[in-house]
Amino acid sequence: MSTEHSAPGRPRPTTVTEHLAGTSESWHGKITPDGPFPPQRGRYHMYIGLFCPFAHRANLVRHLKGLTEVIDISVVKPYPKGDEHGWPGWRFPASDDEYPEATVDRLFGSKFLHEVYFKADPEYKGRYTVPALWDRETSTIVNNESAELLRDLQTCFNTLLPPEYAKVTLYPEHLRHKIDEVSDWMQTYLNTGVYKAGFAPSQEEYDKNVVPVFAALNKLENMVKENGGPYILGEELTEVDIRAYATLIRFDTVYVQHFKCNLGTIRHDYPQLNNYLKNLYWNVPGFKETTDFRHIKENYTKSHHDVNPKAITPMGPFPHIEEGYERDLSKVRIGGVSMQEVVEWERKLPA
Repeated sequence: MSTEHSAPGRPRPTTVTEHLAGTSESWHGKITPDGPFPPQRGRYHMYIGLFCPFAHRANLVRHLKGLTEVIDISVVKPYPKGDEHGWPGWRFPASDDEYPEATVDRLFGSKFLHEVYFKADPEYKGRYTVPALWDRETSTIVNNESAELLRDLQTCFNTLLPPEYAKVTLYPEHLRHKIDEVSDWMQTYLNTGVYKAGFAPSQEEYDKNVVPVFAALNKLENMVKENGGPYILGEELTEVDIRAYATLIRFDTVYVQHFKCNLGTIRHDYPQLNNYLKNLYWNVPGFKETTDFRHIKENYTKSHHDVNPKAITPMGPFPHIEEGYERDLSKVRIGGVSMQEVVEWERKLPA
């Protein structure tokens, strides 16, 4: 999975691809008309995992922007992912029939994703993460930071797109301050918060990290109603929704049981968010198409052996996502987890 930012305090690389060869640095290149990576149809290829919420963000933008015919993809298998150090990392199936919706490496026929990383930098010392955007012309990775791809893919191919897709933006100027504000605390307490709780090495760490997850959910539950829907900030689909969806769609199916985030469930304790989620999945093209519950469930349950040593994947919940979106939000009650510690944490989040 891709991380959100470079290591704190470490200067950003300044080479052509903005990656320091032989280090663990990420790639931070951009597609621009006057740079080394100009926008061209069929030039770029993206490596993703359907299980990964961070790769899910980039793939969602690819669909929402009409880039599926501009950027082709290869999809790694959801498990195994390697040892505690990440070696040898994500695998490709031997054929497109080996694991449903996973693909061979369509560029190089690699067995492992790390082989692609070593083609870009033979001395690379970091993790082999998805998403990763590859340039066929210069034979290197352009960018493997999900937050940057989430933002850059919204604009960098506009000159190639028909007007109905070129005008799509998830970062409208009049909402940028709010998007940045919400994304900041949501990333910290929800998107990565579930991992802090799920991989906590002690009871104390778990107790400390699980509470903010539900404080963030409480906050989002109220925001959907207060802003009138159908999206978190109101009538416009934004980056906030992309970030939220990638976590919420995995919440009841994985995070509740696998990561012990069980102070509540979306479908029972958060009626507004559950209704919101149903709308995105069933009614907004791109969301259902990029969501694969088998990849999601089997990745977490069959590759985190310290959390689930027998690698048994639960059948439920059933259904994975409910139907029946209610457009009139006044008919949907506002829920939330009323545990005192959660409510106190919720008060700390920006108003």
